Amino acid sequence: MTVIDKAPTTTPYEGDVRVVRRRLGPGRRFRGAFWAGPAVVLAIWAAGSATGLIKPAILTSPWDVVIAFGTQWTDHDLLGDILSSLTRAASGLAIGVLTGAVLAVLSGLSRVGESLIDGPIQIKRSIPTLALIPLFIAWFGIGQEMKIVTIALISLVPIYVHTHNGLRGIDGRYAELAETLDLRRGEFVRHVVLPGALPGFLLGMRFAVTSSLLGLVVVEQYNATAGIGHMITLAEQYGQTDVIVVGLVIYGIFGYCADTAVRLTGRKVLAWRQTLEG
Repeated sequence: MTVIDKAPTTTPYEGDVRVVRRRLGPGRRFRGAFWAGPAVVLAIWAAGSATGLIKPAILTSPWDVVIAFGTQWTDHDLLGDILSSLTRAASGLAIGVLTGAVLAVLSGLSRVGESLIDGPIQIKRSIPTLALIPLFIAWFGIGQEMKIVTIALISLVPIYVHTHNGLRGIDGRYAELAETLDLRRGEFVRHVVLPGALPGFLLGMRFAVTSSLLGLVVVEQYNATAGIGHMITLAEQYGQTDVIVVGLVIYGIFGYCADTAVRLTGRKVLAWRQTLEG
């Protein structure tokens, strides 16, 4: 009786694929992952300042920044400056996100809308928003309106572009399925198109948040009577580098917290995609 060796159930190639997946997969998330990178940067900054590798003339030490923060908080209106900057950024960002999303939907769901809207938006993309500030000053003056309009316009473009791409990139098989199920256009848009465009919208949100803070940093240099930019401008006049670093750190915390909030929201909202993709 001849004995036939049983062929291995797993080929070397399949085994290699499994190893590659283990190495390249997302792996397990650990608590505090969002703060690991900033913590490393802070540790390097502190170590460099303590050992003298980073001179105070180049970058103020972290402990001096903490002292300057306390001084600004107790002896000056740092809380008022923070709230003023947050109000400007939030107002401009809200207007930009709402306008960009509406324009993207109108352009992405209608060929007429795309012919009327997409061209001007693409022209705007080639013109830096910060270069329009002198024109905005002539239109709106040098007050709060100019600052909010600048932040709104600089936030609008990434929202529009990524949401529009998300709408245009939806798989055509979903449209065929909707026709098979005899879905109405409103139901198709509400249940298929908009959820399918949500990843693009959230990606645009991450860029919009960063862009809004970039605009905030610039516009607060123009005749601002309150805000982090106003504090930095005064510190520059008096040569207070530690206060300048305080303002930069606060801007960085604004951006990192906002980006983290968008990423966490995306994980919660897009959990259904992970389930479908396995």
